[in-house]
Amino acid sequence: MLKKGTKLYSILTGTCPRCHSESMYENKNPYIVTETMHMHDTCSHCGLRYKMEPNFFFGAMYVSYALAVAVGVAAFIISFVFVGCTVKEAFITIIAALVVLMPWIVRMSRNIYINFFIAYKDDAIASKNV
Repeated sequence: MLKKGTKLYSILTGTCPRCHSESMYENKNPYIVTETMHMHDTCSHCGLRYKMEPNFFFGAMYVSYALAVAVGVAAFIISFVFVGCTVKEAFITIIAALVVLMPWIVRMSRNIYINFFIAYKDDAIASKNV
């Protein structure tokens, strides 16, 4: 399920969507907030330009919204239904979850968005050298 060559592998690991050989990000840790959105310009293995056009990742905002809603709903269900918190405590839990997970949400939304447009190629590294 999570093996090289699948979209899920690229999304969860943040690797190049074309060759899956290296991280798209300069720093793999999304919780270094000053470097959360710093990406390499190109993949050093297959040559893929990550920012295909100016402001390419503005579309990732829509994916980020969907992920934030999913996190908020999950936090509400866990805190209200399973833990038994009050509604006020559940909303505080939602806010806390979104604040803590925001760097992760930003990275995942970029990973998902670029994988909409780029497919994995087995021969991507070999075709760069040709």
